Amino acid sequence: MNTLIVFLLLWVAGITLAYRRASLRTAALTAAGLMLVSLVAGAAIVLSFLLLLATLALGLLSVDNLRKDWLTRPLFRWYKQHLPPISDTEQEAIEAGTVWWEGQLFSGIPDWQQLHACGKPELSREEQAFLDGPVRQLCEMADQWQVNHLLADVPEEILIYLKQEKFFGLIIPKSYGGLELSAVAQTEVLTRIAVVGGVIANCVVVPNSLGPGELLLKYGTDEQKNHYLPRLASGEDIPCFALTGPAAGSDATAIPDRGIVCQGKWHGEEIIGMRLSFEKRYITLAPVATLIGLAFKLADPAHLLGEVEDYGITCALIPRDTPGLKIGRRHLPVGDPFLNGPVCGEDIFVPLAYIIGGPAMAGKGWQMLVNCLSAGRCISLPSLANGISAYALAATGAYSRLRKQFKVPLSHMEGIQKPLARMAGLAYIINAARLQTAVAVDGGAKPSVPSAILKYHCTEMARVIINDAFDIHAGKAVMKGPRNYLAAAYESIPVGITVEGANIMTRSLMIFGQGVVRCHPCILQEMQLAAAADAYQAERQFDEVLLNHLGFAAANAARSFIHALTAAVFCQVPAGSPLKRYYQQASRLSAALVVAADVSMFSLQGALKRREMLSARLGDLLSYLYLLSMVLKHYADSGSPGADRPLAEWACRYLLYQFQQAMLGLIENFPSRLIALQLKATVFPLGARFKLPTDRLDTQVANLFSADTETRRRFMAGLVLTAGEASPMGELEQLLRQADEMDAVDQKLQAAVKAGQLSNHSPGQSPGTISPDHLEAAVEIGLLGRDEAARRRDFDARLEQIIQVDDFPYADIGRQSVGRQAAC
Repeated sequence: MNTLIVFLLLWVAGITLAYRRASLRTAALTAAGLMLVSLVAGAAIVLSFLLLLATLALGLLSVDNLRKDWLTRPLFRWYKQHLPPISDTEQEAIEAGTVWWEGQLFSGIPDWQQLHACGKPELSREEQAFLDGPVRQLCEMADQWQVNHLLADVPEEILIYLKQEKFFGLIIPKSYGGLELSAVAQTEVLTRIAVVGGVIANCVVVPNSLGPGELLLKYGTDEQKNHYLPRLASGEDIPCFALTGPAAGSDATAIPDRGIVCQGKWHGEEIIGMRLSFEKRYITLAPVATLIGLAFKLADPAHLLGEVEDYGITCALIPRDTPGLKIGRRHLPVGDPFLNGPVCGEDIFVPLAYIIGGPAMAGKGWQMLVNCLSAGRCISLPSLANGISAYALAATGAYSRLRKQFKVPLSHMEGIQKPLARMAGLAYIINAARLQTAVAVDGGAKPSVPSAILKYHCTEMARVIINDAFDIHAGKAVMKGPRNYLAAAYESIPVGITVEGANIMTRSLMIFGQGVVRCHPCILQEMQLAAAADAYQAERQFDEVLLNHLGFAAANAARSFIHALTAAVFCQVPAGSPLKRYYQQASRLSAALVVAADVSMFSLQGALKRREMLSARLGDLLSYLYLLSMVLKHYADSGSPGADRPLAEWACRYLLYQFQQAMLGLIENFPSRLIALQLKATVFPLGARFKLPTDRLDTQVANLFSADTETRRRFMAGLVLTAGEASPMGELEQLLRQADEMDAVDQKLQAAVKAGQLSNHSPGQSPGTISPDHLEAAVEIGLLGRDEAARRRDFDARLEQIIQVDDFPYADIGRQSVGRQAAC
């Protein structure tokens, strides 16, 4: 019995010391005290002996010189040998951008006040006017069926309008003629444009995302900025950026395209320039671009620039009329035939002044690209995913309420409510993540890790949403035509999945690989010390960093264990929030994330870089925690509306469950079963307790979007939905707002049928079906007014048009053959 009591004291003392990050000396004294207690209490001699060993070991480690000679120095040398090599391009990617909230998630004790202090997503009066004016007008001008199927191009009047209203200059400063919109305004603009299709959306996205405009702003010479930025803002120049080629897709650093520094003639003069040879494909806007941004590897074998022979990736601007530049024929992307095609050239001679930033930026192209991507990727694809998701949710909620089967609206069927709730919850997550991360960008952050999280998860969640929308619409969504408001988005979803870093690569390699190095308080310091030239000084510094890392790891293990046992009720979180419990669980899981990361890195070392399935799950842990944080902040920034609480809770429960499943997947597949069991005992000592949203919550959420609710209107505030025959979505919304009134008419008629005032059915109608004859009879007996009956007839006629699908003459359906000859 005494042995058990001493063992429990040892266990509590160990947890307490770790939690409080006690010094080695304090730990040694505690072990000595417990050893004396063990001896006095007559506990098992083995326990006393183990406590003696612990006292000696901790005591010796607390002596600096002994610790450095016997522990730190050998461990440092071992670490240097086993640290996986990091290429220059990987190093540049790691150093790109800044650390924002994701750094707090790797602290184990996230400071929620810091997150809320970032401010709310707000628009200036000028930005709101742009959304209400030119953006709305653009959406009303666009006819997606005409653009996608009749033209496969941007209509001339829309292209003129885009230039006139400076849609190509959203990010360009006003001093250069641009609009200089905030990141929040940019994402709002792109969200709205997304619903008119990829042909127009991509025409706006590319000039305002990763491309010549942003590269010029950050790295261009004054001469380049003064010349090109006004032309880009006005649309006089249309840009594209050529990075990807046949042999280099996700591994963009493997581009074979070459530039050789040499002498040549330019406009009759002998100058030092570059001779370029390249082959690029998948280049959006290439068919109409007048200014081509080009990435290539620059070499200077003759040393005309200096001592460097191989500069590496370099970015340059090549005007379309440059001799030798070839713009190939168009690619035909799935879903939306947006402007895309190949670009190539052989032995093109251009001046060194074409390098973005001039010759001084030779070889710094990859650094330029990853730095621009760290912010731009937070805006472009997440915004498009948000627009598609909101549009699909709005359409599906309305359609499920208006469409009846078995005399019951689809939205009243539980089989429909489940996917409709999933659509709503995922759309809420996407919207929260893209808005809150845009706030960070406006605050000066360049969140490279969140940009990868948003790129992967927003596009993947949008894929789930559009699939659910198709399932609920069934045949209505399958048949193409002007009435089909979902088909183009469904077909083009793979585009967002594959561009700006393919999703598989992003999840498997980037999110955790980049995140842990950037965000963990110790990892980057340890890596830098391992690569330091002064080994002696590095060893001395490594001792301090190592102690800090060990204390940090032990504290988070203790914190994760204690909070798991206590249901996280002692976690310090914002007071008064209706979602307090979710803040507490997020804080608890922050510690669990760090434990999983440290255990994985320590036990697998360099092999973790090759264990992509495990790395992907670790990335999922960070991602779900980040998305959960964005949901919590978004709900608070919205004023914590009670009407939206079921939606926010659905999102929180879903993300907590997904975190749990990723952690269990990591544990179940960990190479060492002993370590896996220890990890599970630390993060889930009471087992896996998080559950998916309940059926009741699913129904509550589904009902928020299958009726004209405050939540639905708030969520759809940015969508341009004009009613009319040419706008099925606008018609759906108008009909939904009349649905309750029409239900009241139905109830009157059904009551009259039961009372024998009206016949049970009309000729050709099944019993219980409301027909025009019923309406006329109801007017005659004074049950309905003529205006009321007329509104019902109009409602039925308009709904019939919505339910209908398009058909075409047999001879009109065909596909133009696409030639197979090479473009270049």
